[in-house]
Amino acid sequence: MTMITEITDGVKVSVSTSYQPEYSSPVQSHYVFTYKILIENNSDYTVQLLRRHWYIYDANGVVREVEGDGVVGQQPVLEPGESHEYISGCNLKTEIGKMKGAYLMERIVDGKNFKVNIPQFVMVVPYKNN
Repeated sequence: MTMITEITDGVKVSVSTSYQPEYSSPVQSHYVFTYKILIENNSDYTVQLLRRHWYIYDANGVVREVEGDGVVGQQPVLEPGESHEYISGCNLKTEIGKMKGAYLMERIVDGKNFKVNIPQFVMVVPYKNN
């Protein structure tokens, strides 16, 4: 399992993905993937994750945009050195797709908002890798 990582303003975001064959139906062009995200605060400031903004790309050119508060119902506060991990999922209509996005974070000390990049990652049905 490959992990993709990007650091923005001292906040490190790492992503790994997994295909879920038991929830997928290739006959109906329905492919389900989960992704695990680890957010590590390597900055000197306490930060809070406020919002997420995703772009989801199918291999057929369809792009979906998802925006909302927090991640899986949470808006975690991370002290320097702390991390937060969560798992979420994505449905694709094709065997290959990709996602990228950003979190809107707030520095607690002064209320300054800043964006943290979520690195682009690819989701591929395992038999396509042969």
